[in-house]
Amino acid sequence: MSLKMCVMLSLVVNKSGEVFSIQTVNLTKRFAKKRHRGVFGFLRRNQLDRDVIEKNGVTVALNKVNIKICPGELFGLLGPNGSGKTTMIKCLSTILIPDEGTVRVNGFDAQKETSMVRASLGMVVGGERTLYWKLTARDNLMYFASLYKMQRAHAKRRVDELLEMFHLSDRADERLEDYSTGMRQKVTIARALLHDPPILLLDEPTLGLDPGFSRQIRRQIRELSEKHGKTVLLTTHYMDEADQLCDRVAFINSGNIVAVDTPNRLKARVKEKEIVEVTVYSPPADIEERIRSLLPDAEVVKLILGDEDKGNPSRIKIIGGAAEEHVGTVIDALRQKNVRIGSLNVGVPTLEDVFIKLTGAKLTEGGMQ
Repeated sequence: MSLKMCVMLSLVVNKSGEVFSIQTVNLTKRFAKKRHRGVFGFLRRNQLDRDVIEKNGVTVALNKVNIKICPGELFGLLGPNGSGKTTMIKCLSTILIPDEGTVRVNGFDAQKETSMVRASLGMVVGGERTLYWKLTARDNLMYFASLYKMQRAHAKRRVDELLEMFHLSDRADERLEDYSTGMRQKVTIARALLHDPPILLLDEPTLGLDPGFSRQIRRQIRELSEKHGKTVLLTTHYMDEADQLCDRVAFINSGNIVAVDTPNRLKARVKEKEIVEVTVYSPPADIEERIRSLLPDAEVVKLILGDEDKGNPSRIKIIGGAAEEHVGTVIDALRQKNVRIGSLNVGVPTLEDVFIKLTGAKLTEGGMQ
């Protein structure tokens, strides 16, 4: 049987008959907290490496993570920057070796059957630059097809299919340096699909894209799952992206899985009457503490700082304790501090509200896309 047939047919089947494209059991990854070595630190490098864990400890990037993803599922891993999303992708793709636990991808053990796992995957990392900007989109894809040892005639057909799928045929023979960021990202995703893998790992695929291209990329990601049957693991810190695209979402915070469910079920954990959001400009540092003291029954009072230079005001989130009944108290507190108010919304829970309620942490840096 050929390598591709093995890749396509192998899946994780447990004793109850459930089938999984991706399964992790107690997946754990730690990194040593390294200190600055100075200009001549490399001279003492080995000794420093031996001492680093003892003196500085470790950062637990993934802490006993257990996830099961079914074939054809579009699964979102949602969390703030630094929560462990990219580490998860790297462990699944065999770039990193876990310290504990097991990873199975398409039925193969990531540590024992590395080549089969890699053949099962297509991977896109947000912000990466692994394409050759002096080459055309077509030449880039043909080059990577040659690395997969695809026969030239088959590679040409596959490249044409992908260029058509991503609406790039009319500009396929232009250099990538003349492409926009969004168009280059399309080529990056097309490159990941060249060998027609059953599973895609997409790490922040819309990071840094303008809203128009973000919508295009999201639509094509959804089509890969619905029309082409791909299993997609999408990492993101954009709540709207996960809400629109994903069949199920896992919240990750500080390396721990906090909750896993469908977006609608997750949002049902927060009642509409429990949500108040106020957008404000130039809030004082103590405003969060002030409002919390006035609303002792609120579960969460969180100031989320925005980037006003980019048109993203700060937001104050109040969750729990019939928050809508205290709108007047909140407004009075803001006025007493001479805080300019932009808008006020009551109800309509979002995935961000659920995440804040469960962890007290925020999901985004600045505004949403």
